[in-house]
Amino acid sequence: MANRYINLLRIKQWTKNGFIFAALIFSKGFYNKNLTLKTILGFLIFSLLASSIYILNDIRDRERDKHHPTKCKRPIASGLISIKLATTISIFLFLISAVSSFFLSRNFFLICIIYFLLNIAYTYWLKEIVILDIFSISAGFFLRVLAGAAIISVSISHWLIICTILLSLFLALSKRKIEITLIGKSESDIRHREILKEYSHSFIDQMIGIVTSATLISYILYTTSPTTVKKFGTTNLIYTTPFVLYGIFRYLYLVYSKERGGDPTDEFLSDIPLLINAILWLLTSALIITFL
Repeated sequence: MANRYINLLRIKQWTKNGFIFAALIFSKGFYNKNLTLKTILGFLIFSLLASSIYILNDIRDRERDKHHPTKCKRPIASGLISIKLATTISIFLFLISAVSSFFLSRNFFLICIIYFLLNIAYTYWLKEIVILDIFSISAGFFLRVLAGAAIISVSISHWLIICTILLSLFLALSKRKIEITLIGKSESDIRHREILKEYSHSFIDQMIGIVTSATLISYILYTTSPTTVKKFGTTNLIYTTPFVLYGIFRYLYLVYSKERGGDPTDEFLSDIPLLINAILWLLTSALIITFL
């Protein structure tokens, strides 16, 4: 029985909220126990908020999910959890996260409300508008980074903000690429998401090419910018670029050669080379920031 509630909350998707820790890492705030604990608490609060939105989305799409080969197994679409109970849980999670975020940080609370409203707009409107649907997904990741900065009251580099936006666009476009690739194999996909008719392989490929190049260049500019060098007292962050490049190439390999990448969470947790690369990037960055 517990599994149905775990699936309802989509706890596995909480890994996306790891973007909240970006501000803590790149502000060197992880040396401060209080800031670290506040960020962990903020991560949990934001995750509960995200779960409340996932539930609303599942309620909204329950009829379409019934015709999807995998989403039909979700607790609401399959009838394991009633709409009334799901709605009650969603409201409860929203209230808990809203009140908790308010006491943690006023700015964090504001970002949480913006994130909630954005996702409500996405669930009921924006997901059916070409290009804006992708930008909405990207904005969610961007708001996670801002939320992390708000929790510990630090400012973040403009270049880091740009990198986050571009990286999230890359992940969103990769998701769309896989979805339209699988259309030909399962007609239920196109019935489930009418917006997919607006995208073509060539259109997606061009956007991925632009965003991929821009992401790498922005990261290089971030590591070499005077502000970054002054902040960390080193020019050596440029040597973390190969990890970023490999991560992008590995993800493109999964998308184009393996027809994977529809769910970034699944890929980062299941693809060992991608996971090892992310860990090595994190450890190398921490080492350079701390000692070099």
